[in-house]
Amino acid sequence: MGQTGNAAPHQQKNQEETAPQPQPQPRQHHGWDHNDSNTLLVVATLITALTYQLGTNLPGGYYQDDGNGHVAGDSILRDKHRKRYWLFMTASWLGFGNSMLMTLALLTGVPVASRLVRWPFAVAYSSLVLAFISSQANTWLVMDLLIWVFVLILLCAAISLKNRQPRWPAAVEKMRARFFHL
Repeated sequence: MGQTGNAAPHQQKNQEETAPQPQPQPRQHHGWDHNDSNTLLVVATLITALTYQLGTNLPGGYYQDDGNGHVAGDSILRDKHRKRYWLFMTASWLGFGNSMLMTLALLTGVPVASRLVRWPFAVAYSSLVLAFISSQANTWLVMDLLIWVFVLILLCAAISLKNRQPRWPAAVEKMRARFFHL
């Protein structure tokens, strides 16, 4: 009897060790409202840094010397393609200003779902697209602007979606239950 009493706790211990442990469920991420403010703060800071670089290192570079109607340090893009230069600079300024606004809002505790966070994010992010496209020499400025508006609308639509749960998993489960008579 002494041996049986000693064996039972040992068997229980082995059963506990070999019993399958529940696996942590992957975090379901639905909608803009479930974003972490720290993550958005990192994104806003990256956009700020990138647009700062865009504003200081223009595509095409700068003149290195005086002559032919320009001064050393002047932007080549500004002299050769004035409209493209101003579109590029406007996109860069929009991105920089809106990412700074988003950073300030997040640091002061404005909720992620607030328009003060969502709208600046959409404008700053889409402005990166506009700055990239307008820096390319062989594009039409009207097409650049249309692409920017499309990206802005797409981002606003994606951000505006509230916590919509997908319907198809429930439908699949219902069909599976009918098919397998569970």
